Amino acid sequence: MMQDNKFFSRLRGESRDQDRKEKQFLDDFSSELGSLEDLQGFEGDLTTRRKEILFKVTTEMEDTQLALKKAEELAARLRKHLTLLEGLQRLLSK
Repeated sequence: MMQDNKFFSRLRGESRDQDRKEKQFLDDFSSELGSLEDLQGFEGDLTTRRKEILFKVTTEMEDTQLALKKAEELAARLRKHLTLLEGLQRLLSK
């Protein structure tokens, strides 16, 4: 009978240890899942931020192209105006 009590006592102790290990594992696993959810949220935020930056870069490129086109048109008008002035100068210098 004494041996049976020791056996059952040891069995209960091992069962408690196993329960504690399983609980610790589940706690760790749950913590990891929380970290993964945080990572997914972070990844979503990065994707949104990337799209915002891409939109801003695209808009800036379009604005720059438009400004360059206007500058080229202005340069062409200024060359034409300069040619007219040079012609006037020649005419008046005679």
